[in-house]
Amino acid sequence: MASAPARSVRGRRASRPSGDDREGAILATAERLLGERALRAISIDDLARGAGISRPTFYFYFPSKDAVLLALLDRVVREADEALAAVPDTLAADPSRFWRECIATYHRTFGAHAAVTLACAEVRLSNAEVGALWSRVMESWTQAVTAAVEGERERGTAPAGLPARDLAIALVSMNERVLYSSFAHDVPTVDERDVVDVLHTVWLNAIYQTTTPPTGSSRPDR
Repeated sequence: MASAPARSVRGRRASRPSGDDREGAILATAERLLGERALRAISIDDLARGAGISRPTFYFYFPSKDAVLLALLDRVVREADEALAAVPDTLAADPSRFWRECIATYHRTFGAHAAVTLACAEVRLSNAEVGALWSRVMESWTQAVTAAVEGERERGTAPAGLPARDLAIALVSMNERVLYSSFAHDVPTVDERDVVDVLHTVWLNAIYQTTTPPTGSSRPDR
């Protein structure tokens, strides 16, 4: 009776990591190492060793370490977009709350992956694929903000002013720079504890020319 479990273990084939497991291990290793040093100081051997695979096996999943960074960026962007999609749509009922939640969501998501965010910002000018992905992301966010601003103006909550797209580009670009500066601990920079409050205040003033935009879904009398 005592030997039965041993026979069962010996007769069972040991589980082997799947392709998804190996790819995930490579990505996890890369993100961990990016928190310690720059991408240029990380080798393929470092990534393979950290993932518990051989160098030839690494190339089965990624053609280069730049491709690993691209995959990390894509994953963080998807995480941010999914988190944003879960933010309650309170734009009509409570615009201030809505914008704050959106800003806080991006700050929280990219802050949780600050090493990836900083690495991508550093290489996007020299890496065409990273640069192209980031441009598509910025354009997507710009279009979303443009539509929201136009909707607020049509609803009568936000006053007319700069072209909505120009305003959206400036606001989205400001977020990008301020978040990067905070994560990188640049000097000068906004204290990370105050980043969301500062950005939120600027956004409200830029869109509504006040920090207390009207609430409620009805169009105000003119």
